[in-house]
Amino acid sequence: MPAAGPRRLHLNAFLMNAGHHDAAWRHPRTQPERLTDLRYFQHLAQTAERGKLDSIFFADGLALWGKVKHNALGGFEPLTLLSALATVTERIGLIATVSTTFNEPFHTARKFASLDHLSGGRAGWNIVTSGTVDEARNFGQDEHLEHSLRYDRAREFVEVATKLWDSWEDDAVLLDRVRGIYVDAGKVQPLDHRGEHFAVQGPLNVQRSPQGYPLLVQAGSSEDGKEFAAQYAEAVFTAQQTLADGQAFYKDVKHRLPRYGRSEDDLKILPGICPVIGATEAEARALEQELTDLQVPEYGLAQLSGMLGTDLTGLPLDGPLPALPEERDINGNKSRFTLVAELARRDGLTLRELIARLGGGRGHRVFAGTPEQVADQLEEWFTQGAADGFNVMPPHLPGGLEDFVDHVVPILQERGLFRTEYSGRTLREHYGLPRPAGRLASAVTATEGQPA
Repeated sequence: MPAAGPRRLHLNAFLMNAGHHDAAWRHPRTQPERLTDLRYFQHLAQTAERGKLDSIFFADGLALWGKVKHNALGGFEPLTLLSALATVTERIGLIATVSTTFNEPFHTARKFASLDHLSGGRAGWNIVTSGTVDEARNFGQDEHLEHSLRYDRAREFVEVATKLWDSWEDDAVLLDRVRGIYVDAGKVQPLDHRGEHFAVQGPLNVQRSPQGYPLLVQAGSSEDGKEFAAQYAEAVFTAQQTLADGQAFYKDVKHRLPRYGRSEDDLKILPGICPVIGATEAEARALEQELTDLQVPEYGLAQLSGMLGTDLTGLPLDGPLPALPEERDINGNKSRFTLVAELARRDGLTLRELIARLGGGRGHRVFAGTPEQVADQLEEWFTQGAADGFNVMPPHLPGGLEDFVDHVVPILQERGLFRTEYSGRTLREHYGLPRPAGRLASAVTATEGQPA
């Protein structure tokens, strides 16, 4: 690991097709015709690496999100794409979303170990439980698993995956050509796991990878989500609208860590920010308005209906939100439901105004301003106990990422808040996190240390 130094923020580029604004694909600065063009994503990855960002990240769902009639949706499966991007980058981390509800631990552990080898130790796993009934219906289920049950499954899933990554010791491969021994069989062990949700014999059929485990990322902010993050996650992607909300979330999650034997440095919290950047504040606000003017209300209303678990079809756009269900009755994304409902109530927003406010970030903070103003916002949240870094969500691509890398990053570097060069090669090193010791090796060491 790199030597300890002054605290510096972490920056992850959250890349989404034509950009995060739901009308980005209609703007002349975007290239929606290239969403299945590998060269487009290679350019984005190389741009982020040029800015010395910690990582790039792709979200994923197991259904076609939203109304494809009105947005540039669909595209590549993230692990496949990141494997290709690993070949044209050298340092930047590669984070993919994989659901614990509609996958199996063995498949997932194998794929991430493979990506970690292919990239030289740059893989990260964004752990999600999936939030929509459409996903369930693609896997033979009429309804989604209940929220707390999804997290129970996720806990066991992660436990099995980490045991699989640990099933090979680092020095298991001997490559003894003379004796004809490839591996020390005592250093490759089965799991024989039998739990409530999974039965997995093991061992994994991929050697232990450069990082040991991929960086473990989590994005849920419900009570279940925060507790899961405190137990397992090493980075958290979260949506917070105000500095006070960010500080409260940061304090809450960090204070949960000691019960799992973890310190505050073991978990990095990265709120999302969608920066609309202009040479002047007026230019930035004009771009924000251009994107808002391109929104299709039908799309925004459908997206809002999904977030709130309430069918808003046919309601007057210039009227208020109707009565909403209680959070306890929501079986999808509970934290996003609460955030959106509170935003509407706090600011007295009509449906039209709420659709406009959510267009750029779907609940993540949107900020329009100059590069200096964006840097000021990041510095304030970073220094005032609301963030260890940021999940940067360009509203339009590729230009929004280029603007951030070329104009905001240099300001952060000048202020001593962000690296000027990579000091490590692995994603864990970028985030200042240790490489986990294999459990098998740890168990052997502990046994050897006991008195006879």
